[in-house]
Amino acid sequence: MLTSVYLIAITAETMSGALAAGRRNMDLFGVAVIAFLTALGGGTVRDILLGNFPVTWTQHPGYIYLTITGGLVTIVIARFMRHLHQLFLVLDAIGLVAFTVIGCNVALKLGYATPVIVMSGITTGIFGGILRDIMCNRTPQVLRHELYASVSLVVALAYLALLREGVDEDITLLAAFSLGLLMRMCAIRWRVSLPVFSYSPAQWR
Repeated sequence: MLTSVYLIAITAETMSGALAAGRRNMDLFGVAVIAFLTALGGGTVRDILLGNFPVTWTQHPGYIYLTITGGLVTIVIARFMRHLHQLFLVLDAIGLVAFTVIGCNVALKLGYATPVIVMSGITTGIFGGILRDIMCNRTPQVLRHELYASVSLVVALAYLALLREGVDEDITLLAAFSLGLLMRMCAIRWRVSLPVFSYSPAQWR
C-alpha cells in the first residue's frame, strides 16, 4: 500500500515541479530537472543527512524514468490543469503525508532518536518543494502559505505515537493519512496558516 501511495506522491510532486518550471519559461531540460528535484529531492537530502547510502533513488532507476516522463507529460496536459486543480491539491497532500511517513520509517530502521526521526519525516515531506522554489527563484511556499510543514510535523508525531502504543501498522498508516489529509484540506479551504513574523527596522525607530 505504501509503495503505491509513494508512486502517486512522486507523480504529484513531479507535476508540481514541471508546472513551476513552466511558470519560469524553462526549456525541456529545465522542466525535467525541476520535476526530478521536486519529486526526489526530499528523499535525497534525507539520505545524505542520515548517512543512508546508497541514496534510495539510485537503486530504483524506474523513479528517474517516472519523474522525467511525468514532467514531460505535464507539458502536454498543462492546458487542462486548471480543470484538475482540486485533484492536484489532493494528490499533493497525499504526497506530503506519504513522504513524511516514509521519511520516518527510514530513520526508524536506522535506529535514530525520536527528534531525528521526526525531522527525517519533515525533511522528506517538504524539502523537494523547497528545492523547487529555490531553483525557480521563489520564496519557498512551504514556509509562507497555508499549513504545510506543520502538517508534516503533526503527521510524523502522530505516526510515531501510534506505533509506540502498539497500534497495528496498517491502522497507524490509515490514521496518519486521514489526519494529514484532513489538516491540509482544511488549511486550503479556510486558508489556515501560522502567524507571520514581519520585521522592518523602520518600525522600531
